[in-house]
Amino acid sequence: MAATELISALLLFLLICSSDISSGEKTRRPQPCKRLVLYFHDILYNGKNAQNATSAIVASPAWGDKTTLAAPNRFGDVVVFDDPITLDNNFRSAPVGRAQGFYLYDKKEVLTAWFGFSFVFNSTRLKGAINFAGADDIMKNTRDLSVVGGTGDFFMTRGLATLTTDAFEDDRYFRLRVDVKLYECF
Repeated sequence: MAATELISALLLFLLICSSDISSGEKTRRPQPCKRLVLYFHDILYNGKNAQNATSAIVASPAWGDKTTLAAPNRFGDVVVFDDPITLDNNFRSAPVGRAQGFYLYDKKEVLTAWFGFSFVFNSTRLKGAINFAGADDIMKNTRDLSVVGGTGDFFMTRGLATLTTDAFEDDRYFRLRVDVKLYECF
């Protein structure tokens, strides 16, 4: 008798669970606890612009060099950067911090990169750092990187950063719009 009641209860539970799954209702996504929209500006060193460059090729494949990105698709190039972060898309705006890290071009067939970097803030409004990591499918209009931690105002934060290429000039300059949505804030 107890086994029959247990089986009936289990079947009822499974029926309730399956009806919730098949009801077609979308799962609610959590709302971010903090959101920032920032821009970072990257000027690649080309052998002539040492005064203005904010990034440099530090490793390249055998067929490349350290002043031009390797063809095709820049595969094998590793670039380090220390780029200004601004609140708007104007390069001459006062920076609120620096984007510091690296990206590497990791596919032969398609233009993609892998990023590992931090936004290090130095303003009175924001203190600390936000850490990012992930693949960047450069050819897409928008792409997401993981927010994997932080310090200061962003202690142990997690979230998502949506990148959009806001400007691009050959291999010399690009500007990214970074929409940071934090879902764990302490």
